Amino acid sequence: MQRTQFIVVRHGETEWNIRGIRQGNLDSRLTEKGMAQAKALAQRLAREKFSALYSSDLGRAVHTAKEIAALTGHEIITDARLRERHLGIFQGLNGDEIVAKYPEERRQFRTMGPDYVIPGGESMRQQVSRNVAYLNELAAKHHGEQVVVVTHGGVVSGFFRHTLEIPLEAPRRFEFVNAGINVFAREEEIWMLLTWGDVSHLAPGAASEGDDP
Repeated sequence: MQRTQFIVVRHGETEWNIRGIRQGNLDSRLTEKGMAQAKALAQRLAREKFSALYSSDLGRAVHTAKEIAALTGHEIITDARLRERHLGIFQGLNGDEIVAKYPEERRQFRTMGPDYVIPGGESMRQQVSRNVAYLNELAAKHHGEQVVVVTHGGVVSGFFRHTLEIPLEAPRRFEFVNAGINVFAREEEIWMLLTWGDVSHLAPGAASEGDDP
């Protein structure tokens, strides 16, 4: 029985993370702390043997992936299916701005659950289905290998739920940290969680939980 292993990591901290601005499919630069996180993550992953480096095509993920590639020599393969949830009309706004501009849509977002499609965007279920389908595709392509995937908080969170069969409707009782290492394995078409939120490569206080819904 061959095990396929995925090291799935969230990008480094961004300027919009610390300002509470919803990023979605828009972008924000890494902070100084975020760049340090990416470099520390790269040094850690340089000690791992992996056959491919995949990344969301959004800048914050690509920037993080570039730090890894600079040390490991891997080509970065980008794909939009690794993007964060498209937050539609909420993108580029902080929580107070969303309440002020879109009170009814925010109420629906908070109460209607994972099937609510944000105007101009997508639902959580649509996002997770997109992400999982692509990760399954990569697992088939890299059977028996280990790969690294650089992506976003919502993607990591959704894949965690998928793997452990936690309903999307269930309240989130776990963190997804910037530049944390999460290791998933696939055997006989079943995903397993091996490691979650490992930040031992970061300095104390260097991890943070972002605000991506």
